[in-house]
This record gives sequence, structure tokens and C-alpha cells, in this order.
Amino acid sequence: MSIQSYLFFEGRADEAIAFYRQALDAELLMRLTYADAPGGTAQCPDGSTPPGDKVMHAGLRIGDSEMGLSDGMCSGKPEFKGFSMTLVCADDAEARRRFDALAEGGRVNMPLSESFFATAFGMLVDRFGVDWMVMVPKVPAD
Repeated sequence: MSIQSYLFFEGRADEAIAFYRQALDAELLMRLTYADAPGGTAQCPDGSTPPGDKVMHAGLRIGDSEMGLSDGMCSGKPEFKGFSMTLVCADDAEARRRFDALAEGGRVNMPLSESFFATAFGMLVDRFGVDWMVMVPKVPAD
């Protein structure tokens, strides 16, 4: 069993896919548009029909994890509240590289630095409004 995040970018999914592929070396696993639905159209839960070229479902592999994403109802107003994605990196150099890439066009809330629980820890909001924590946990002493 596993838990995966699923984010709704409200019309910016293709842009998010390209960004995460560059920033996190994400691998695109699948991409289905609304036009790919049976009959060539799909309806949103509110009954609206989104543009056929928008992403109904996509999957990215980031390291050992997978993330699902969609354009949702294509409102143009994605809202990401009450959670943060956490990227656990192998070393401080990787953490710096990923932190800087995710912060491009976004906002740094806490610069990447050492803390009592991590050799590197920082918080940011990416260009889509997704909160991220990037870290390299300290190995507990024996």
C-alpha cells in the first residue's frame, strides 16, 4: 500500500509537468486529455465540459514516488492549502539544486540551511502555489 499526492492545477497541468520534469527530473508516466475520454469528451463533476486538450489525468514519477495531477475543472485558479509536499534528498548538494529549481518563479519562506533535525531544510512555495519542504534528515547517532 502507498499514499500518493494528486494535485489539481486548474488549467496549468502541462506547465506543471514541464516544470517538475526540469526541476525534479520527474518522469512522465502517463498523460490523458479530456479528449481521450470515451466518446471524445468528459464532463467535470459540476457538469461542465473542459477543453479537450487539457489534462484529465497525468502521472509523474519523482524518485521513488508517484504524483498524479490534472487540470481539474480548468478554473484558472489552483488553490493548494493545508499541506506541503516534502522532498527528501540524498545529500545537501542535491537539496540545494532541487530547492533552487523549485523556488524559481516562486517564493522562499525559509532559506535552505542546517537545523537540529536536518543537515539541510528549507521551505518554499513554487510558481503554482504548491508548498514544498526540502530536506536532508540527520542520521540519528547510535
